[in-house]
Amino acid sequence: MIRVMLPAPLVRLAGTAGSSVLLELAAPFTQRRLLDALEARYPMLRGTTRDHLTRRRRAYVRFFACGEDLSDADPDAPLPTAVAEGREPYLVVGALSGG
Repeated sequence: MIRVMLPAPLVRLAGTAGSSVLLELAAPFTQRRLLDALEARYPMLRGTTRDHLTRRRRAYVRFFACGEDLSDADPDAPLPTAVAEGREPYLVVGALSGG
C-alpha cells in the first residue's frame, strides 16, 4: 500500500477522514500510475492535480517523496523504493506564490 498525503482542500473535496489515503498499486510504481489510481478511487479529484486533457501537473501543485521534489520528474520514472514499499509517504502539496 502506498500512502498519499493530500493538502487540506483536496482532503475536503475527496471527503476523506484524514490527510492521508492508502492506495493499492501494482508494479511498476510510477507517479503516473499512482495519480491514475488516486483519481480512480476519488473521481472528484480528477483535474485537481493534473490537467484533464494533457495529464500534466497543474502549476500550483507539487509532488514530493523522500525529501525530493518529483514535480518535474518523468511521470513514468520509478517512485523511490521507500514510497513503493509504504515506508514513506508520497506528498501532494499546494504551492504558493506572491510577494
